[in-house]
Amino acid sequence: MSDAAGSQSALRAAGPVAETLLGVSGVLTVGASLIFVAVMVLLALALRRHAGQVHARWWVLGGGLAFPAIVLSALFAYSEQHKPPWRVAPPKDALIVGITARMWWWEVRYNDPATGAEIVTANEVRVPVGRPVYFGLSSADVIHSFWVPSLGGKMDMVPGRVQHLQLQASRAGVWRGQCAEFCGEQHARMALHVVAEEPAAFEAWLAAQARPATAVPRGPGAERLSRGRDAFVAHRCTACHAVRGLSEERSLGPDLTHVGGRLFLGAGSVSNEPAQLARWVAHTQQIKPGARMPSAGERIEDADLHAIAAWLSHLQ
Repeated sequence: MSDAAGSQSALRAAGPVAETLLGVSGVLTVGASLIFVAVMVLLALALRRHAGQVHARWWVLGGGLAFPAIVLSALFAYSEQHKPPWRVAPPKDALIVGITARMWWWEVRYNDPATGAEIVTANEVRVPVGRPVYFGLSSADVIHSFWVPSLGGKMDMVPGRVQHLQLQASRAGVWRGQCAEFCGEQHARMALHVVAEEPAAFEAWLAAQARPATAVPRGPGAERLSRGRDAFVAHRCTACHAVRGLSEERSLGPDLTHVGGRLFLGAGSVSNEPAQLARWVAHTQQIKPGARMPSAGERIEDADLHAIAAWLSHLQ
């Protein structure tokens, strides 16, 4: 998998929780292998002619009970000592991120440190390197499951409950997550990308996210961007999507205030570039059948469609 798409592998740990889980998994695998080898050795001995010279009681007690009990007890003690800590409350320096799973996308919420106002984005989580992140996880419809293998941990997201999970990125990079609980038709296309940045870059990004949508600049291309903004309103896209500074209502679909700065569209379905954005708006149901967004290709003329895509790409 390319760096742009993000790594999705529990074998490529990128944080302390993932490193701990990877180490425990390795030890458990070795322990299980030892039990398997021992059982195969006992089986081979049992098939030899002189095996009957050993009393059956010793076979059962030694190989069948004592050896597995000793190994499994040691593995259990090891895993208990190395399991990631669970916290009722986040550490004082933790970043608090709320995530609500929906069919089939992720709503992501931060608090603006300057004003305390809520910042809403979608399908992409930005975090600072080296700082613990305390996730509040919930679901708006069915059971989903939050899982970013390279950062470690998996947590079910149950309607009516808020679950908590603490993770941390040790280095900058992009990691792909996935809903790990079957949740319907587009479960396989419900990806989440975690982008870890250096603290200064993250703070700059968060401050930018707190601002309303970027105004149309003067100069070349302004007319096309203005047409895209006006077409977005005229075709009632604001009925489902909020764009702060243009439409402040709570959205049914992802908040698009800064959609142009995201890596992907449709929860990882297509890359985020103007041509793909126009294709996504026009052929949503062909790309992601069953998504809660109708294809708009038949009701929006091409010129307006591409103008809308250009304007949305401009929102960074």
